[in-house]
Amino acid sequence: MSKTMLLLAGIGLQMAVLAGMLVNAFLPLWTGTEIRLKTVPIDPRSLLRGNYAMLSYEISELPANLLPDHTSLRFGEPLFVSLRQGKEGLHHVESVTLEKPDEGVFIRGRYQGYRGSVEDRDGQGMLLINYGIEAYFAPKEKAQDLESQLRRTGAIAWVMVASDGKPALESIGSMTPGASRL
Repeated sequence: MSKTMLLLAGIGLQMAVLAGMLVNAFLPLWTGTEIRLKTVPIDPRSLLRGNYAMLSYEISELPANLLPDHTSLRFGEPLFVSLRQGKEGLHHVESVTLEKPDEGVFIRGRYQGYRGSVEDRDGQGMLLINYGIEAYFAPKEKAQDLESQLRRTGAIAWVMVASDGKPALESIGSMTPGASRL
C-alpha cells in the first residue's frame, strides 16, 4: 500500500470518527421523546464559555431516599431517573435506579455527589445529578433575556430523550401559559 493510500485511509478514519460523534450528539434530537422540565434559576455568568445561560432542573437534586443504596455510588456513575407527566404537562421524578428501566420515560444522568451531613445516611440528604443539558447557548441578547426570565419566573426546558435515556436540550420557553419558546 502506498503512502498516499495510507494517508487517505487515516484521513477517512478521522472523518468517520468525527461524523459518528456528531450523529451521536444529535441522535436524541432526531429520534427522542419530548419531555418538558421546569428549570431552576442559577447564576449563568462566564466570560470564558461565551453566550449561554446555565440551567438547573428540579430533577437535578433528588431526595437520597429515592435510591436506598446511595452510599455506594461513585462520582460520575450513571443513574436512570424515571419520569411521569403531571397535569400541567411538566415531567416529574417517579423513581431513580442504577439500571436502565425496561419501559416508560426516563432520563440518564451522572451522579455528582451528595448534599447532606456525613452522618446522615438515612436518606435525608440530596443526590446531585448532572444530565449534560445544563447549558443553553444562545446569541448574547437572547441569553441575557433568558437570564432575566429565569430570575423572575423560571422557565420550561423542552428536552428530547433518546431510547437509552440520553437527553438533548431542544429549547427553552416561558412558564407563562401561551408564551412561545425562546
